Amino acid sequence: MDSSAYFSSRPASSWVPLGFSCAFLMRHPRLVGWSLVLVLITGALTWAGYVFSVDLIDHLTGSFFTTPPMVEKFWQWPLLWGWTALKWVFLILTRVVAFYLAFVVAYSLTTPGYVVLSTWTGNRFSPRAGQGEAKLTVGGVLIDLWEGVKIGAMGLLVSVVALMANFIPVVGQAAVFFLYAFYSALMFVDYPASRYRWSLGQKLWWLRRHHNQAFRLGLFPAMISMVPLLNVFLMALFFPLFTVHTTLNFLTIEDRAVEVP
Repeated sequence: MDSSAYFSSRPASSWVPLGFSCAFLMRHPRLVGWSLVLVLITGALTWAGYVFSVDLIDHLTGSFFTTPPMVEKFWQWPLLWGWTALKWVFLILTRVVAFYLAFVVAYSLTTPGYVVLSTWTGNRFSPRAGQGEAKLTVGGVLIDLWEGVKIGAMGLLVSVVALMANFIPVVGQAAVFFLYAFYSALMFVDYPASRYRWSLGQKLWWLRRHHNQAFRLGLFPAMISMVPLLNVFLMALFFPLFTVHTTLNFLTIEDRAVEVP
């Protein structure tokens, strides 16, 4: 798909529900089988990266959050309360950031596999999905991997911004959630868009043009990422479904669907 065709795509007029995407996935054994393979690989890579990141963070902070301040006088109690509140904020924040750092690495390494899943999904959803696609070559796979690395690097930047924004009460936390939602949408849009060799700039423009749909696509992934400990397993488990869901909506928004479900 060339740039002129990209920028002339019409806004979305429909939406593929998540329930439809789930049923679509389960109706195709080949998609289910490949999804299970990707789940195992993504989960293993994410868990290894998460454990490494958490251990590194805990090593850097030392005993600050393991040894509470001594309280001998009643006026020292606010110090303990403040330390406790800071400890919990730190634990939740660092675990979310550690998860995203680990997941970004796993995402970058498994990008070609999810592009294949997205391509198979598109082929079964609409015969028009293959129109204008790039050829499947070794060079193309390397391009997909490089695009994943670039989006992964953006994830590192997002994590740094989120780390700073979280220190702003209420507004900061809301901003972080929206930031993660749109970044999650970018990760999944990368798969169907890579089929047509879209550049990173085109993918970002797509998010801007279809910001309402992009937020809906990234909403559940962002919510899952904030569940401590379980986020690693849940995201790896649901990642193929979110890939299928985004692919179906991407094709529908780009007017490549035969009919709107």
